[in-house]
Amino acid sequence: MVTVVRDVQVGQVLTENDLGRASVALDPAVKAVRTDDLKSVVGKRAAVELKPGTLLAASQVTKDALVKAGEQLVPIGLEPKEIPATALVPGQRVQLVHVPAQGTTDTDTGKTSDVLPQTIGGRVVKASGAAPGTGIVVVDVATAAAEGPTAAAWESAGTLRLVLAAPDGS
Repeated sequence: MVTVVRDVQVGQVLTENDLGRASVALDPAVKAVRTDDLKSVVGKRAAVELKPGTLLAASQVTKDALVKAGEQLVPIGLEPKEIPATALVPGQRVQLVHVPAQGTTDTDTGKTSDVLPQTIGGRVVKASGAAPGTGIVVVDVATAAAEGPTAAAWESAGTLRLVLAAPDGS
């Protein structure tokens, strides 16, 4: 069976130096890459973070780039209170929500505005671990290229929140 011999980050292209071979008897339910198929995974990208000492499964690699044509990658910094309890995993659908200050007064009309938030659809490419001291997690989100600058502006202004989308994308 093919094993992982060193840390491989999400999106990194696999080389033979990242992989090893192990002789083990496995239950047929375990879907590890067979030693004879090692060459078929070299050159593919890690779809998830790979850790040394684990068996490699075909579902853990992809031939596709993690950021596709027509997309941009937007880094989103989340404070501990903004991180979902559900683990963020590559491929997971999210909504980036613009949350301007509610109840602000329009200087022209003197009326209070309660604007509905705008949203941008996205997909998690990678989520970092919590930074020591601050607990901030950086989530790389792929968005449509036309929406990337808007999401980056919301992030810069501190008015962006990340919401997990339903499994069907809604």
